Amino acid sequence: MQREFMRRGYSISHQKVVLEIDFSGGAWGYTELTIVPVTKDLKTIHLHSRQCYIHSVTVASYPADFIHHDPLSSLSVSDPRDIHNHPELKRKVYSALAEGDEGELSIAIPAQVRLSKSGSSINGGIASEVGTPEPQTPGPSTQPANPALSEYSPITVKIVYSLRNPSDGLQFIVPSDAYPFRVPHAYTSPTSPDAARCWVPCVDNLWERCTWEFEFVVPKYLEEKAADAEEDGQEGLQGEYPTAVICSGDLVEQVAHPYNSNKTIFLFSQTVLTSVQHIAWAAGPFHVQAITADHNAQDDPSGVAQPLMHAFCLPGHESHLFNSVSFIRSAMTFYTTEFGSYPFGSYKMVFVDDIPQPRFDSATLSLITVDLLHGDDAIDQVYETRHALSHALACQWVGINIQQKTWSDTWLVNGLGLYICGLFLRKLMGNNEYRFRLKKDCQRVLEYDNGSQPPICQPYNFDPPDASMLPFVNLKAPLVLHILDRRLCKSGTSLGLSRVLPKLFLSAISGEMTANALSTHSFLRMCRKVSGMDPRSFADQWIYGSGCPSFGFSASFNRKKMAVEISMRQEAPAYAACEGNEVMKTLMKPVPFFEGQMTIRIHEADGTPYEHVLDIRSPFKRYEVPFNTKYKRVRRNTKRYLARQAAAQAAAEGDAEAVEAMGLIDMGFGLEIWEKENERENWRVVDWTEEDEAQMSGATYEWIRIDADFEWIAGIAFEQPDFMWVSQLQRDRDVVAQLEAVNALAKQPTAVVSSTLTKTVLVSNYFFRIRAEAATALVSCATSRLNFLGLWHLFKLFLRYCYEPEDSKQDLFQYTYVPKPNDFSDLAEYFVRKATLNALARVRLDDGKTPAVIRKFLIDQLRYNDNTANPYHDAFYICNIISALASATVSILPPERGELLQTESKDYSDEDIRLMKDAVAEVDRYRSMDRLIPSPHNVVTVGAIEFYVMLAMANLVSNDARIFFPLTREGNGTQVRIAAFDALFLTKWYTPKVMAYILSVMAHDSCRVVRRHVAKNAVQSLALLVSMGEMKTSLKESESLLIEEDGAATEKAKDPTKKSDVDVMMKVLRKDREVGKNEVVREYLMPLALAPDADHEVRWCLLKLADLLVRGAEEAPPKVTIHLPPTPVSEQAPSLPIVKAPALKSQRMIKAIGGPLKAPIPPHLTIPSTKLLLSPGTPAVESPRVPNAAVNGRRPIFAKPAAPKGKKAVTVSPKKGGNAPKAQAAGMSVNDLRACRNALQKLRADKHAPLFLQPVDPVRDGAPNYFDIIKHPMDLGTMGAKLEAGQYHDRFAFEADFRLVINNAKTYNIAGSWPYKEAVTMESFFDKQWSRINKTLEAADKAHQEPPAPPKAHEPTAVPPLTLRPPAKAPVDLPAAPPAPSRPTIKLKVGGASTPKVNGEPSTPAPVAKANNRKPKPPAAQTPVEHDVDDDLLEEVIAIERETGSKRKHPDEEDELIALATPEKKQRSSSTEEPLEKEKEEKPKPKNAGTKLTLSVKNAKKVAPSPAPAEALPAKVNLKGKEKEKKKDKTSEKEQDAPREKSKETAPPRASTPATPTKPTKETKASSTPSQTTPLNEKKCRDILKTLLRLPEAVIFARPVDPVLDGCPTYYEEIAHPMDLQTMGNKLNEGKYTCMEDFQKDMELIFHNCRKFNPPMTDPVNWADTVEKTFKKEWAKATEKKLSYQEKRSLQSLMGKLVAEDTSWVFREPVDPVALGIPTYFDVIPRHTARDLRTIRQKLDNDKYDSIEAFEADLDLMVRNSIVFNGADSEVGKIAVLLKNRYRELLANVKQQQSKKRKDTDSKGGSATPQPTSKRARVH
Repeated sequence: MQREFMRRGYSISHQKVVLEIDFSGGAWGYTELTIVPVTKDLKTIHLHSRQCYIHSVTVASYPADFIHHDPLSSLSVSDPRDIHNHPELKRKVYSALAEGDEGELSIAIPAQVRLSKSGSSINGGIASEVGTPEPQTPGPSTQPANPALSEYSPITVKIVYSLRNPSDGLQFIVPSDAYPFRVPHAYTSPTSPDAARCWVPCVDNLWERCTWEFEFVVPKYLEEKAADAEEDGQEGLQGEYPTAVICSGDLVEQVAHPYNSNKTIFLFSQTVLTSVQHIAWAAGPFHVQAITADHNAQDDPSGVAQPLMHAFCLPGHESHLFNSVSFIRSAMTFYTTEFGSYPFGSYKMVFVDDIPQPRFDSATLSLITVDLLHGDDAIDQVYETRHALSHALACQWVGINIQQKTWSDTWLVNGLGLYICGLFLRKLMGNNEYRFRLKKDCQRVLEYDNGSQPPICQPYNFDPPDASMLPFVNLKAPLVLHILDRRLCKSGTSLGLSRVLPKLFLSAISGEMTANALSTHSFLRMCRKVSGMDPRSFADQWIYGSGCPSFGFSASFNRKKMAVEISMRQEAPAYAACEGNEVMKTLMKPVPFFEGQMTIRIHEADGTPYEHVLDIRSPFKRYEVPFNTKYKRVRRNTKRYLARQAAAQAAAEGDAEAVEAMGLIDMGFGLEIWEKENERENWRVVDWTEEDEAQMSGATYEWIRIDADFEWIAGIAFEQPDFMWVSQLQRDRDVVAQLEAVNALAKQPTAVVSSTLTKTVLVSNYFFRIRAEAATALVSCATSRLNFLGLWHLFKLFLRYCYEPEDSKQDLFQYTYVPKPNDFSDLAEYFVRKATLNALARVRLDDGKTPAVIRKFLIDQLRYNDNTANPYHDAFYICNIISALASATVSILPPERGELLQTESKDYSDEDIRLMKDAVAEVDRYRSMDRLIPSPHNVVTVGAIEFYVMLAMANLVSNDARIFFPLTREGNGTQVRIAAFDALFLTKWYTPKVMAYILSVMAHDSCRVVRRHVAKNAVQSLALLVSMGEMKTSLKESESLLIEEDGAATEKAKDPTKKSDVDVMMKVLRKDREVGKNEVVREYLMPLALAPDADHEVRWCLLKLADLLVRGAEEAPPKVTIHLPPTPVSEQAPSLPIVKAPALKSQRMIKAIGGPLKAPIPPHLTIPSTKLLLSPGTPAVESPRVPNAAVNGRRPIFAKPAAPKGKKAVTVSPKKGGNAPKAQAAGMSVNDLRACRNALQKLRADKHAPLFLQPVDPVRDGAPNYFDIIKHPMDLGTMGAKLEAGQYHDRFAFEADFRLVINNAKTYNIAGSWPYKEAVTMESFFDKQWSRINKTLEAADKAHQEPPAPPKAHEPTAVPPLTLRPPAKAPVDLPAAPPAPSRPTIKLKVGGASTPKVNGEPSTPAPVAKANNRKPKPPAAQTPVEHDVDDDLLEEVIAIERETGSKRKHPDEEDELIALATPEKKQRSSSTEEPLEKEKEEKPKPKNAGTKLTLSVKNAKKVAPSPAPAEALPAKVNLKGKEKEKKKDKTSEKEQDAPREKSKETAPPRASTPATPTKPTKETKASSTPSQTTPLNEKKCRDILKTLLRLPEAVIFARPVDPVLDGCPTYYEEIAHPMDLQTMGNKLNEGKYTCMEDFQKDMELIFHNCRKFNPPMTDPVNWADTVEKTFKKEWAKATEKKLSYQEKRSLQSLMGKLVAEDTSWVFREPVDPVALGIPTYFDVIPRHTARDLRTIRQKLDNDKYDSIEAFEADLDLMVRNSIVFNGADSEVGKIAVLLKNRYRELLANVKQQQSKKRKDTDSKGGSATPQPTSKRARVH
């Protein structure tokens, strides 16, 4: 994208804009663009220009012809009056947007203008860009500059244009009848993505940067001076606010107009390269506020003076401007100190009206909404304003000067701006505010990132991020950078982002960063260089993946080990949400497991915190954390406690030394209310009970913090006793720890918790937001179970702001709270007061209502509010009370059906109705006051509107549109209008008159913000009204929409033929007479959408509305004619000449189906005199794109050629009617053809291949001069066509064409561009695959350079190809062509070499496992399998040709080759198993039936004394050249692998014990220890081997690796300890395993070797994962612990005795609370802990107990439950004790018997587990 100028043919170096502004809505002037051509063939200049009227164009001072066409201004459909044509309009809008991307203004370069080279190459950033390649870019670090990219002399293009009432890009604010006091002004506005082209002709591209020069001509004053102004002395008044222009860049000068004294000219210059999308300006009578320099830091560290900073606002806002922007100089000082020099010369902020976004950032200038201004009496707005303005300044460093390299890097640019802004706010507002907001943002991310959000970075998404996704990206990105900083700080160098960011910004200012474009890869690479930490794993989880982990922690203290045992369990909610949905997994990329380190902090008994790091590498793990202190917790009656209490008292009185000596002393100690007994009674303070004190004194540590350093964005559930949370709240100074403690205590409501939270609210030492959270948490304690103690504490807390009652014992629930006059000087108390009000409104009775006393209390707060003496305004405080009153008035009792209440509830009493009327009256009073004395932005009126909406939705007041309709009209504040429209859309707004009004607002309202808001909500409100039940219909399907909780709804949803809810809703709306049939919609919607001046967001909303309400008319598909450029591929294959070869003793013809082969063949095995024939009835494969290895399911079949006569050369011609394959027409050998097909298939499948799959289309691909530069085009599609057409003589010609593809791409595209990088990556990939193919072939050549006694054969006449050498004995006569009825095939048998008999005598048959005795199915019925047997057949052919010195076997009867691909039964390697079925002796058959040729392939490196049996390969074989392990035939005889077995035995690590990998995996480490070995169970091990061998993926592990046969010559150089399933079976037979753990280690060694040798994500590694998963599942079953047979029988007998005795009658059946009349049983005894004899017997029968002790524990639990519920002295309790004594007596006998049996077994030398022995004896 950064090099798009190569496609255009020019770049822009400078642009000048001259505009004269008419504030009534127009502008005119010209622009001069200095373009630099990059090609001599540049004929046309394409520029972007919308809404501009082009008057004239000159190129190098010569008039030029031009065409200006704005596709969006001329939208049309076939019938504009028919709303059913909205799909056509939508399509044309898409087409217009795509057409506009190429440019609306086309300028023809005059013939007089000549392009001449300047002698220098294009801008010097090329070498720099290539010098720092991206991490994923392979190849050398530097590339020579492309000599074709020369720079031509620049050309100046001048365009004279004008604007009149533009709808986008330029906003004119003028007074109107509705807003007569508006100040006229104009500014550029980002109203659409292409807003820049709407006010100036340009190249509207974010990455096209140049220098700028501006000249603005404006009136000196916007009001004409009256005729008698001089006489009245009004000269000074007129000059108070002269017109000013503020523009991106630096102000050069302001001069008077040379011809008109009433006009002024402003000149600006921007010398820093800037995109047009980062250019903005504003003009109007602005008031200027100079922001003075920081006297404490006159110069920045670089020695440059502080940049000039100014703020501008409209008249009337002067008083608010200084208070809002006074802090911004400190922000500039902070940024320059921490992150380097300011990249520009000055900075301006302009506050304007009616901007569609809160802020528009451009170079040196930020346009900001006037709503962010506030006075010195504001409290709530301060944080929002400071955050917005400091972020705007931060964006000058990153966002404007540094921009994203691709759209997928947007997260990084936005995140860095927000991150450094947060660092400044931490300095400005304190670390507590910063960390508190980080924690809150983390909670919001956890709520959103649940599987519905994509990753914040999607490298393969080249489109701009969706506007709906940006808020989530902006929320998560700074958090990701925060945790990255935390992890970098803990790396080797302990340097975080504080060192990375200055280097980053310095590289942008110095020019080291190419085009100042920042990518994610380069950022991570810089992090790695600075810190030394490899961030790839972090990036894969948090940047390129979605979701956040959810942790569950539990801790217990082990006194024996003096350690804290912490159990960790991790879940991934986002991955679970996408489970089973592969589409969602692909789009969202949820991370299944997050790895990393987490810091925990244990505050031990002496108060000292100890930090420990947990390394999280598995979803579940137990950690043993060492414990350092032997002291118990500090008791309240100890001297330590008294000393702390005294120190806290002294500190509270102001003793500085005591404050320093406090240490970790509770913040609340020393306060009067907690020390005086009467005050404690007055506040109803509840203290810990003696049992709690005993439990506290027994605890070994104070509390534990999980993720103490905030290194994770994760949900953490950690359970610890409430007193530990209280200790954490009172003694941990971190606000995050305090917030976690408050949230945890809110889930454990008790009287002590209520007192603790109340104390937290009272203690001013706490951060005020923690106090507010504690007040909110008191709601959980305001329940009937606690006698509403939390409510009482809330009233008591708020009483501090009211007049106290005269009687100290006054019942607070009956008191009238009259507030004292407001005084918000203490800002902390202000926020705590608001939080207390909100908490009171959330208290509910059991019936869902708020207590009447709370509603009366809130009404009193409105009635008696007094703000006369308050230095701050109370508008937001009043809004808070109104909102709380609305919440308290509405009941939260859920309705019976899944919709809002339809009728007024009858449960409201007279008191409820009276209180509601009082509330409405008070709110009306405040709304009236707000009309007379407006609050800031009319927030009180907005709060009143929301109050009415809530009551109307609860059907407490009438939902009448007339209440809100007047407030929607122009003249009201923007926020008031938006709130009123929101309320209007919850009424029946779809009536014709209201609908006409709504559409009129969308089209013609003066406020763009209102237009867009109304259009968007009009679409969304319809679905909301349907779900509310406001829209009735007669359609039966509508009922399913309204009943969401009905039990039948689930069953209906399962019906695939049933329409979805969305379809039903759309059908309902379209049939509704008031909605879909609305005449207003059908008449006006299409004209509004077709209007050329329609706002683009409004147009899309109108189209969505039409799509929702009206069924679209079906369009006829357009006729598209595609003109493809000529390619060098010829359609007809060349004729095949007759090839003569020297006479051979035996000649074979290979007959194959025309599928591409998959692996290369050594060149010495080529067959020059052999022609490939298609088998009868098999069509030839013409398309080169078919990757399947078979056509119509058939495998390649080898036919037997006619035997040559004598030693004369013979001519082999195809059979009549047969067609020779095109692929070998030019003489390419089978081996080369297969290698080329294999390579081509992998090239096409590569992710970087899409650019090279088809020929370049200059029109489609935007490369008009491509064929002028590239004279010999080539692509993968053409290569495939040439390959199948037989136009390659050998594979080296194929390689040359691929090199041509890459060279073309490098020649045409600039070095470092995306196509260039893709070409480099493809070249690297090809080189790797091609070298591996050649390496395999060369290894095969070396293995057969000296074959044993080869017979002398005639050399071929042709030099390049070599002929196959025949056997030395007499040839066998075979038919020239097989008869059609019986297709002759060859049965290939792979195994150890056997000595064939002379004169065709049959040799001793080798035992071969047959694939299948059934007849093969017809080929058409078989399923084609990609990458299937071709590799194996090729290897067979190679092996056949290697037998040059051995004698051939006599041909056998024919069989289908498909038997080779049929999975066979696996051989049992144990000597005790039955032998394999021997192969039947072959019998000769008549010639007309065909013969079966059995070929025995000799292994080049192994010489076996006897033949070895072999098995056929399974059907599913996926072999690729890039992989180092392949599937192969399995052999079972030991003789074949004797040399390797010998080498294995000589290896020292494998002499006596099973081999283990050099770096064992974590599973190997944790599998077992020497003290926990499990005796070997041979039967289970054999069963596991059988199960694994049944897997098709296990075939590559079934036998040892053969480096030659398997194409991996370096295997035994890289793998020191090889292992396979056959070797494991042999070791099992020989008794080399002593325990189960040894067997497991060898199995894990197989998988380790596979992953070590093969690259990740290859097929062998994937197969290893599959086999390993099955092994783990079977291994868990094999090693499962359970009771022995005798123990189980003994316990079953014991249970029978217990049930038969009378004492057990109470416990025989599960407890039925209803039948027994004890409804609270399961409240006391949880269901999961309930036990009875029947339940225990069922668990025993189902093998749920692994020991007798576990069985006894369940019996004890049953007895304990009965005593807990009934009491020890009850009758049931006494029976339980008797039963306990009885079963313990019986259990003692059982244990004694089992112990005696074990001793007897040990004395006889038997096994300790006799159960398998008894079973085996029973079987035999």
